[in-house]
Amino acid sequence: MPKKRHVPRWMAVVAAIGLAVLSLPAQSPVAEAAQNPWMNTGLTPAQRADSLLSAMTQAEKLTMLHGGASCGYVGCVDGNSRLGIPPLHLQDGPVGVGDGLSGVTQLASPVSGAATWDTALMQKYGEVLGAEQWGKGVNIELGPTVNIVRDPRWGRAFESFGEDPYLAGQIGVADIRGIQSQGPMAQVKHYAAYNQETNRFGLEDNVIVSDRATREIYTPAFEAAVKGGVDSVMCSYNLINGPHACENGPMQNGILKGDMGFTGFITADWGATHSTVASANNGLDMEMPDSRYYGSALTTAVNNGQVSQATLNDHTRRILTSMFRQGLFDRTQNGNINAVVTTAEHLTTAKQVAIQGSVLLKNANNVLPFTGNTHTVAVLGSGGGAGAMTQGGGSAGVTASGIVTPYQGLKARGGSAVNVTYAQGGTRSDGALPPIDTSLLTPSSGSGHGLTADYFNNQTLSLPVVASRVEPTVDSAWNGGAPVQGTSGGSWSGRWSGKVTPPTTGTYTFSLTSDDGSRLFVNGQQIIDQWQPQASTTRTGTIALTAGQPVSIQVDYYQAGGASNLTLGWLQPGQNLHDQAITAARSADVAVVFANKFESEGSDIGDINLPADQNKLISDVAAVNPNTVVVVNSGSAVTMPWANSVRGIVEAWYPGQEYGNALASLLFGDSNFSGKLPVTFPKSLADVPASTPAQFPGQNNTVQYSEGINVGYRWYDKQNIAPAYPFGYGLSYTTFGYGNLTVGSPDGSGGVAVSFDVTNTGSKAGSEIAQVYVGQPSSSGEPPHNLRGFQRVTLNPGATQRVNLTLDARSFQFWNGSWTTAAGPQAISVGSSSRDLRLNGSVTITNTPATQTGPIKGAESGRCVDVPNSSQADSTVVTLWDCNNGTNQSWTLTADQELKVYGTKCLDAAAGGTADGTAVQIYDCNNTAAQKWTLRADGTVVGTGSGKCLDAKARGTANSTPIQLWTCNDLPNQKWSRS
Repeated sequence: MPKKRHVPRWMAVVAAIGLAVLSLPAQSPVAEAAQNPWMNTGLTPAQRADSLLSAMTQAEKLTMLHGGASCGYVGCVDGNSRLGIPPLHLQDGPVGVGDGLSGVTQLASPVSGAATWDTALMQKYGEVLGAEQWGKGVNIELGPTVNIVRDPRWGRAFESFGEDPYLAGQIGVADIRGIQSQGPMAQVKHYAAYNQETNRFGLEDNVIVSDRATREIYTPAFEAAVKGGVDSVMCSYNLINGPHACENGPMQNGILKGDMGFTGFITADWGATHSTVASANNGLDMEMPDSRYYGSALTTAVNNGQVSQATLNDHTRRILTSMFRQGLFDRTQNGNINAVVTTAEHLTTAKQVAIQGSVLLKNANNVLPFTGNTHTVAVLGSGGGAGAMTQGGGSAGVTASGIVTPYQGLKARGGSAVNVTYAQGGTRSDGALPPIDTSLLTPSSGSGHGLTADYFNNQTLSLPVVASRVEPTVDSAWNGGAPVQGTSGGSWSGRWSGKVTPPTTGTYTFSLTSDDGSRLFVNGQQIIDQWQPQASTTRTGTIALTAGQPVSIQVDYYQAGGASNLTLGWLQPGQNLHDQAITAARSADVAVVFANKFESEGSDIGDINLPADQNKLISDVAAVNPNTVVVVNSGSAVTMPWANSVRGIVEAWYPGQEYGNALASLLFGDSNFSGKLPVTFPKSLADVPASTPAQFPGQNNTVQYSEGINVGYRWYDKQNIAPAYPFGYGLSYTTFGYGNLTVGSPDGSGGVAVSFDVTNTGSKAGSEIAQVYVGQPSSSGEPPHNLRGFQRVTLNPGATQRVNLTLDARSFQFWNGSWTTAAGPQAISVGSSSRDLRLNGSVTITNTPATQTGPIKGAESGRCVDVPNSSQADSTVVTLWDCNNGTNQSWTLTADQELKVYGTKCLDAAAGGTADGTAVQIYDCNNTAAQKWTLRADGTVVGTGSGKCLDAKARGTANSTPIQLWTCNDLPNQKWSRS
């Protein structure tokens, strides 16, 4: 398994554990507010930020915009003791506290969370993340990931929320609210159109995507996060229509900070900054993890005027405003990087997400749950034992505080009533052979069975021994930490010694798996030597042994830094792992076979097939046991050529450290399945939307998103392709019926109320995820169905619940240069999946906002935006003037986002300017970005091309005060109303 940090040269920050969190001198709130007015909690976060900004030197502002001195976390921004600014500590990741820190909870993967379709549970998930990050001294959590799963081959599909932007947005907002409720800021990532790992550091990953697909597919989840109050956004590695994402003005200033009204700050992914001036002027607020571009280079750019003081202030203000809004100045963070933050309550949440996120894909003949007639269960495959695949790789990796494997969970739940056996069935995904039975091992010192483990606080096995204990097997992973007290992470060694008693005579094959230096001696003979540090590798060696005659065994190991693992296994003479599994299956009442498909940040997978040996094991087990259940651990869709040969299929994703307990609860029927697929499972890779090399992973230095808005289930519906398992699909141990659909008329904001009944028609209590889809008129060019609402309903047998949802105005719109509603009836469909729609209705949207005409009045001045002297000459600068209902003060907001006056002239940023102080004038309408405006709910009027706000110059309120563009700052001279 790869090391945990996606840019390994920065993994060294993890070794800096133990640095103290900066603590500021305590004084009374009144005294502090008098001395430092920005500490007055009676002011708004924006006002506090402005107050503090005015007290900062240029150097102090610049320090806020880049990585600082190493502080033990993966990202660090220096604090400022003079002004009382706390340091910022950034840490991975979306599945739990990452980067090798211990004492934390390894949660189920985010795709498991998406499969729950349960926003309340996902808020608890976020609360676990936030509490553990805060407890570790972190104040910026690097997550969640809300990028769309455009293709099942994406290596990070497991850490996102599926293929649908509405579902990803709803689940992501719940996660964010949970995180931020516990103290840290959330940093939603990766903005935007980041959907593959291949070439992610190179110019080849230049995404060519339409404005429509950007608005409808790749940015709505970020928009939901902004509306949900997220503090920070991480920009991505890829290029978007030419520019790098982190210096892309239309994406950052235009859409995110402009149209969406994002007031927080943008941080570059680690190493995703590629320039100084272009990045600063196009919206990037913070470089990470260092200061290559935003250190001295940015200082120079500001000093010579390439980056304005106003732009510098905007970047700094955004960071400070977010810090004030999140309370980082007002509460002391006592967390410690060494703290143990996992709790029993957190493990309960981890288990519940794994339960609700598991999806039952097939249950023929009611093979599940186990019944009183189930006396023997065979757990088969490496994924059922020590090779359980509980998480994906990369920066989302988390060091579990203790993993419960499926075999352990099922055996514990079965107790004395059910005989649960285990056979590995083949090598693990890392190549390791089965562990040596503990009963065959005798320690060199100490009591019991196992081997004596001696630990040294050096890499050379040099005395003294700092700790010694008997361990039952040699199978551990350390992820940068120290294994025992007295050793330090990245610089220790160990020796496991004792005797092994062979059960049969013949040639034994031993395996040793490690990613640092290791070697194996058996009977005094070195049979495996991989003493030089390397990436994780399995090597084997053979030796002839005699039954019943104990021989010495010794494993030496040293850790060379970063994530590390060590596993000792063996294969006995004549032992065939595959045949052993078949024998175990033949004699069991139920055979449960585990299949693994590993995904990781840093690389995409080449196909969506399971390994051939796993497919063969499943087929061969099914041939000898009709009651075969397959449990798949994958990050996204996989093909299942044996699906018709087995009775049960469970997609368990990467379920975290409580895997075994969660699965046992489901298979024994203590819990009911309720998970639904957040991604479509195609029949083959040929069916996926991005099926050509030009689309994935790209050709000729571009990645063509030529499928447009037809991503995921939209593609399969549009092309009339039958998937193996559709989006939204998932079975239960009970059944559900739908009825009595009513669709209301549009309300004043364009929302439509939808109501229907869901009834539990089966014999067990269970939960259904009721899904609502909208089909827009064909003239819109939309696919047949778009998910626009869902609700989890929990019912006892025979019970009925009325579900009431309101679909917002956006549910009935498509992007056509602005959000537009097509004429004609909108189809409303309700059901159990995207391909199982039980109820159908429609609504016609007649109150679509078309044009709005009238004055634009300043909130601070009470005066209106006016064309002086009723001039109709191009380049006439608009000003404030007493409202008089004249035609020169009558502005029409069109569907194309123009503000027209006299019917032919448009409000215009002079010369297409985007800098602070750019004059706002009238000019012949020309459909350019300089004439596109968004009237936001907070009263600001934002230019699409600039991302800047309509501003009364110098906060003037008198007649003839010029109107200009200025960085949005939440001040009253930027607030306007239509009256």
